[in-house]
Amino acid sequence: MSDIRFDGRVAIITGAGAGLGRSHALALAARGAKVVVNDLGGAVDGTGGSISAAQAVVNEITQNGGEAIAHGANVTRADEVADMVDSAMKTWGRVDILVNNAGILRDKSFAKMTLEDFKAVVDVHLMGAATCTKAVWEIMREANYGRVVMTSSSSGIYGNFGQSNYGAAKMGLVGFMNVLHLEGAKNNIRVNALSPTARTRMTEGLIPEEALKLMTVESVSAGLVYLVSEDAPSRTVLCAGAGGYAATRIYETDGIFLPPAEQTPENIAKHFDQIVDAKGQEPYEQGGQQTMKFITKAAAAAGVKLG
Repeated sequence: MSDIRFDGRVAIITGAGAGLGRSHALALAARGAKVVVNDLGGAVDGTGGSISAAQAVVNEITQNGGEAIAHGANVTRADEVADMVDSAMKTWGRVDILVNNAGILRDKSFAKMTLEDFKAVVDVHLMGAATCTKAVWEIMREANYGRVVMTSSSSGIYGNFGQSNYGAAKMGLVGFMNVLHLEGAKNNIRVNALSPTARTRMTEGLIPEEALKLMTVESVSAGLVYLVSEDAPSRTVLCAGAGGYAATRIYETDGIFLPPAEQTPENIAKHFDQIVDAKGQEPYEQGGQQTMKFITKAAAAAGVKLG
């Protein structure tokens, strides 16, 4: 298998001033990509801001012979994001890759969390990704080429105490990915999600030191590089951390059919074990498949021929 390279490609990476984003930027630049290093330069909770973090990563890349520019756009501000994309187009004339990595944390139990803190986290992770993706979408459609990665999390896919805002945003990104995969396919735009576990500012203090040493950002970036490569998959949630790689798949059980007279909550309770039985479950490619499954069961029970 040939080496994965990005010669001639241009990548925008948000939240790239430290942690995973910095690692992603260095990894792509080392393989030939020209990189827009975006970072607002704020604290973990999103307060403050400085271009110095992004510029430091740019300096690392250029000192190693690569090409990069820094931009301090706030991903929730469409005008700032448009300026960032415009800077990439003026400098290199194209945008091939977008890595939506920017994020903040404002952890508290839902009972103690303010709606302001809930909204702030959803705005950065979910709306920030939507704002940045919207800004490059037409460029990628016209070029008939694009690679977009959302940064999801097990906190959204499976849940994590004290992270209702973060979890809601991260699972929202999976839904966003699912739809953009369908809409971008005809223009060779592949859309995936990365679900990382790594030692970053967000994980320090939560995990024992010895375990943290195994959780390198570089191990996660290896997965990211594949997800934005020429031969990348699409609509994949790749989980990566400490050298482990897995995929999260969403399956739907085969379920049951209840005739009209039996469509009661009591009968749903009675048959719930059958409803959740994993036998015959399938991964679906789009929402209409669920509708067709239910209609097919209902039609078969009624003796109605479809089509």
